[in-house]
Amino acid sequence: MKNDQQLQMDVLAELQWDPRVQSNEIGVIVKEGAVTLTGTVSAYAEKLAAARAAKRVRGVRAVVEEIEVRIPAQMRSTDEGIGERIAKILQWNIALRDTAIQAEVQDGHVTLSGEVQWPYQKQMATHRVEELRGVAGITNLITIRESGGKLAAEDVRQQIMAALHRHATVEASRIQVTVADGKVALDGVVSAVSERDLVEEAVWGTAGVTEVVDRLMVR
Repeated sequence: MKNDQQLQMDVLAELQWDPRVQSNEIGVIVKEGAVTLTGTVSAYAEKLAAARAAKRVRGVRAVVEEIEVRIPAQMRSTDEGIGERIAKILQWNIALRDTAIQAEVQDGHVTLSGEVQWPYQKQMATHRVEELRGVAGITNLITIRESGGKLAAEDVRQQIMAALHRHATVEASRIQVTVADGKVALDGVVSAVSERDLVEEAVWGTAGVTEVVDRLMVR
C-alpha cells in the first residue's frame, strides 16, 4: 500500500509524462489516498487531461479537481466563435447530425441541452466540445429520449454485464448492476478511479440507459 507521499510523487510523475498536460502550475495534495489538484491551466482540455492522469495512478481512491482555467489573451475566442464551431461539429459529426442538441455559450462556458436518442451521443457531444479552443467549461444538460418500446430491465443489465466482461481492464465479477426504468445503479469494488470511469463509459454506451448512479468503491 502506497503512502500519501508516494502517491503524490506518482501523480506528479504521471502529470509530467502526459503530453496533454503542459502546465507546471498544477499542485498535488494527497490525504489518505484522496488527490486534490490545484493551480491553473490554459485550456479546459488540459484540465480534464490532468484529472484523468491522476485517476490512472494505482492507489488513488478519489480525485478532487480544483484547477482553474485561465485562457491567455492570444488563445481566447468570442462566444460567437465558439458557438459557430460547436454548430459545425453538430452538423458534420454523423452521430450528432440528426440530434436536437443546443449549445449556449457565455464567457467561454458552454451549456449543452436538448434530447438525444442514445446515451453515447450525450457523452460524445461533451467530448467533442471540450477539445475546442477557447472553451473554459461545460455543463451537460442533455437528456435521453424515451423510446416507444422500452428494453426490459434484465436485458439492459445483461448487455451491461456482457460489456464489462469484454473489457480487459475491468474486473466485472466484483461489480453489481441493478436496472429499473432506465436507471442503472452500480455497486461493488474497483481497483482504481480510472476503472470506475471505464465502467461508467460502458454503461452509458448501452441502449436503454437514461441515468447512472455510481456507488462503486475504490480499493
